[in-house]
Amino acid sequence: MNPSRHKIVLASASPRRVELLSSAGVTFAVMPSGIPEEALPNELPEDHVLRLAREKALDVAKREDGRFFIGADTVVVCDGEIMGKPKDSADAARMLRKLSGIGHFVITGFAIYDKERKDAIAAAVQTRVYFKQLRDEEIQAYIATGCPFDKAGAYAIQGGAGYMVERIDGSYSNVVGLPLCEVVEALRRIGAID
Repeated sequence: MNPSRHKIVLASASPRRVELLSSAGVTFAVMPSGIPEEALPNELPEDHVLRLAREKALDVAKREDGRFFIGADTVVVCDGEIMGKPKDSADAARMLRKLSGIGHFVITGFAIYDKERKDAIAAAVQTRVYFKQLRDEEIQAYIATGCPFDKAGAYAIQGGAGYMVERIDGSYSNVVGLPLCEVVEALRRIGAID
């Protein structure tokens, strides 16, 4: 892949998103957004991640040089509950117990804003993830690692929670935090990369 012709900025502090985008050979700068991530009343999961992705991209575009700004947001959805990052150990344990032994969805919304054209493209990608039945000792040991606290749904498939996942239907990189195939294709469509 040829490097970008124009400056691309990733509006995220996520090291996982940085690693994923770098692995695709995309050249970009990183500037996190300060947008609050709370859901609005009665907001559907897909609407939530798309709204936040757009807001993050636009927030950074207002204060940074560059042409293309990528915003993204990921949530875990189980039995209709939007699970963001856990507030504390008790919340992480609650989330992991709820995910134990069943399937859930990981939904990532992304938006790519073209500052020159004042236009954006956005999409949401959904992956179904199935957890094994978790024992309380496994949940407590995983929480003790500190890993759950900055992850939607209190887990990271690429980290210590990989053994909890029986299978996935859909994009693995989406579960990590950025649906790489879809994002790279969108960057091509909008003219950010060759």
